Amino acid sequence: MHTAQAKLTLHIPHATSLKDKRQIRRSLIEKTRSKFNAAIAEVATQDSHKTLTIGLATVSGEASHATASLDEIIRSIELWAENLGAQLEEIHEL
Repeated sequence: MHTAQAKLTLHIPHATSLKDKRQIRRSLIEKTRSKFNAAIAEVATQDSHKTLTIGLATVSGEASHATASLDEIIRSIELWAENLGAQLEEIHEL
């Protein structure tokens, strides 16, 4: 069994409250869970309304498949975030 994990930091310039951030977080998490079989959650910066930090994890029988799945998820999140007015600032693959 192989896992691939990453921590993503997104900047939300138009967010003026935690409510604005929650809407984007909810959308990204729901889209990721509905399209991919991956674990995803907000893992840090909960009190900052302009920064969203989420953690991702995938599990597979092959390391290459786990890494490929994680890369595809990150690309999708980056696209969805841009459509919601947020920018992916950092990717830390763990």
